[in-house]
Amino acid sequence: MAWIVALIAVVVAVTAVVRSQNAARDANVAWARVELAERQAKAADARTTALTDEIRQLAQKRIPAAALALSHPSAPVPGLREAADVDGGSARLLTEAVQAARAAVIEERQRVDAAARAAMRGTSAKIQSLLNQSQQLLHELQHEYDDPRILQLDFRNELALRRTQATAVLCDAWPGLARQNSPLVEIVLGAQSRVAGYERIKVANHLRDEWLAVVARAAEPLAIALAELLANATAYSHPDTDVQVTIQQSGGRGAFLVVDDAGIGMDDDALERARALLAGPSEVLLTELGDPPQTGFAVVGRLVVQYGLSCHIEPSPFGGMRTILRVPAHLLTVLEDDRSLSALAPKPVHAHTATTAAAEPEPAAEPEPAAKERNGLPSRRRRAPRPAPVRSAPAATPAAPPPPRTPEQAEASWAALQQGTLSGRSAPAAPPEAQHHDDKDGQDDRNDQGDDET
Repeated sequence: MAWIVALIAVVVAVTAVVRSQNAARDANVAWARVELAERQAKAADARTTALTDEIRQLAQKRIPAAALALSHPSAPVPGLREAADVDGGSARLLTEAVQAARAAVIEERQRVDAAARAAMRGTSAKIQSLLNQSQQLLHELQHEYDDPRILQLDFRNELALRRTQATAVLCDAWPGLARQNSPLVEIVLGAQSRVAGYERIKVANHLRDEWLAVVARAAEPLAIALAELLANATAYSHPDTDVQVTIQQSGGRGAFLVVDDAGIGMDDDALERARALLAGPSEVLLTELGDPPQTGFAVVGRLVVQYGLSCHIEPSPFGGMRTILRVPAHLLTVLEDDRSLSALAPKPVHAHTATTAAAEPEPAAEPEPAAKERNGLPSRRRRAPRPAPVRSAPAATPAAPPPPRTPEQAEASWAALQQGTLSGRSAPAAPPEAQHHDDKDGQDDRNDQGDDET
């Protein structure tokens, strides 16, 4: 009986030990679960905090930076701050939010820019019409009144008309002026007359065909584009320097208008942006042109795309910039010779040289002391007067020729000579004594005239 009691006691003891072990195990499991829950809660709090910070950065920095980068591509756009604490799904959603905001800004800017272009097109058309009417009235006044101030008004009206035309072209409007087939040199002169520093622009004509012309549909656009390039060249170079324009003709490739200035030049970023604008991008927003807007290259780029021109800019050997505007062959034609060019149109360099050589008379036969130079090459001095003939040729060395006269001095000399001739023909005959005194007075007058020339 006793062993039964002992067995029961052992069973009870074993059961108590097993229960205590199970209870301890359950307690450990429960404690581990509590610790896991605490760690998960802390991690969730960290992710929530990181996501909150990313959303705050998205609203305060990333979206504004993305909008700024639309106008300034070099502006940096920040990314995720705590990329390790934000899961992949949240990071992807944040990136999509930036892209969606960027697309919305682009769409809104395009809508606003289109509305601004439409408003400026209508306004430019009205202003251009009024300026054309003013120009016609000023031309009529120039024929009626001899007042140089009218010319100044006409020139300022031309400057305002160029600005209005450039604005219209930038807003996808028609240039507003129709021409016939126009000589290329006259188009260059027309563009020069629309620039404030026109007196600094020097044109060199190297065309083989003097009557090379631009077809009607591209004549005015070419004049507008060249005027914008000349305006930039004169505005960004010193007032004491010249702007060189060279007109060249290339076989089979059209004609080239090369503009060189000795200005301040461009840095790499400005040069890259200028080349991008001159290439004619598909779309240029008005808000991207600065304040105040710099529309010159943008206008040229728009005309390049519309009329098949091409333009390139590079550093100039003169220290500034060189701009090359190419007119393709399909936009060129040759006019008939019976049409007269403008009196101000520069002659081709080779033709001008030949004409000058043909216009200069052959030198007269020199006196015998100079006969030893006949076997050598002829020596000429342009605009230098011929030496006065020697009445008595002693054995002395011939005197050196006098210095060349200015046009004003030559005009005064011829006027005095003409006046003296008329006076001598109209005066009655005088006695010898009177003639002797007249000769002295005439000698005094010639001395005074010579002093005036000096």
